[in-house]
Amino acid sequence: EGTERPFTSPLNNEKRTGTYHCAGCDLALFSSEAKFDSGTGWPSFWQPIDKGAVGTTTDYKIGYPRTEVHCADCGGHLGHIFNDGPKPTGKRHCINGVAMNFVAA
Repeated sequence: EGTERPFTSPLNNEKRTGTYHCAGCDLALFSSEAKFDSGTGWPSFWQPIDKGAVGTTTDYKIGYPRTEVHCADCGGHLGHIFNDGPKPTGKRHCINGVAMNFVAA
């Protein structure tokens, strides 16, 4: 459940059309259509590919509550969700690049 250093994942700069899959089990998690440049240094998405792709829990590891996001299939830690994303959801799924593989369309 660690976090990679910001701006180190090649997926942060991935611009091609495709799908981001869980590195642990290959479940499709996010579409490139929902990806945006958050400026945070991690791949960011405003929504998962479908409602069943990810699960959430409350994480208190740094002293205050955050919404942790994990793969709904294998339970692998993906990152966190914040309420500072773009419309239409206003969410920023801030995802560790090492937790995903990109499959070009």
